[in-house]
Amino acid sequence: MNAHAALDALMARGAAFLGARYAILGGAMSWVSERNLVAALSNAGAFGVIACGAMEPPRLAEEIAATQALTQKPFGVNLITMHPRLDQLVQVCLEAKVGHIVFAGGIPPGAAIKAAKDGGAKVVCFAPALALAKKLVRSGADALVIEGSEAGGHIGPVSLNVLAQEILPHVRDVPVFVAGGIGRGEAILSYLEMGAAGAQIGTRFVCATESIAHPNFKRAFIRGAARDAMPTVQLDERFPVIPVRALQNEGTKRFLEHQAAVLARFVAGELPKEEAQLDIEHFWAGALRRAVIDGDVEQGSLMAGQSVGMVTKEQPVAEIIAELIDQAAAALAARAAA
Repeated sequence: MNAHAALDALMARGAAFLGARYAILGGAMSWVSERNLVAALSNAGAFGVIACGAMEPPRLAEEIAATQALTQKPFGVNLITMHPRLDQLVQVCLEAKVGHIVFAGGIPPGAAIKAAKDGGAKVVCFAPALALAKKLVRSGADALVIEGSEAGGHIGPVSLNVLAQEILPHVRDVPVFVAGGIGRGEAILSYLEMGAAGAQIGTRFVCATESIAHPNFKRAFIRGAARDAMPTVQLDERFPVIPVRALQNEGTKRFLEHQAAVLARFVAGELPKEEAQLDIEHFWAGALRRAVIDGDVEQGSLMAGQSVGMVTKEQPVAEIIAELIDQAAAALAARAAA
């Protein structure tokens, strides 16, 4: 068996689940994972995923239809479980015959999982720990994503290296996709050999030719090194900050100053606790859009995974995927020849 065929065999379960040529899932990145990038991923043999984020149901319906106009291949939709209209968003996906619904940002309500499955969609959930992985499978998840803290955007506390060892040997009944810090094919191969069904990749695709991210945003990624993608810092445990991994810029410095100023007002009795917490949380509102769409890379949020150091140029999605597949196959071939 040649190396590419051997790689196909390792990816077979994940690829069959996605209905794609390769078991590579596009990470859902707000403002970036829209019709153009999603369709390009699916057309190139991977599996694109629309990031619904804060979209309202009519806006999501429009994005799904626009994506369907660009690709005949399957793609998924990522829904944030805390969205106030989650049930309606699920219905929008079902009415548009979206085959895979990815629930992110928390444990999805049982009713949402049931509605998605009853409507004929496959359900994908994020599992940050083994106990939760087992619980989600019992709740009806058809596949899981385990995402390490190396990922961009909102992150959990554990690295993929550890999560993979904790979860992959013990969850065999559904496909498990790995995510976080994956930038090369050799890494995909190693996780496939550990029992993963495939990989979810986000950061590598930000600088795809088909990505609508602003040229300034792409340049920041091409310049960025792994050490530049840092989690946001929390100044006081009384005011929890959900960690977000992003490239450091003026905005991240200002966020620390903002927290300090709000804390001082709270300690002085000028602000009640709830208001202080909201003030801190609202700091980044709109900041991702400002960076991705408007190109404000100084004050906006540059959410990026640690694999950003492996983003070295702008290139078409198909080229990135071919590179990843060739790297994995070359590693397999080298081992066979040894």
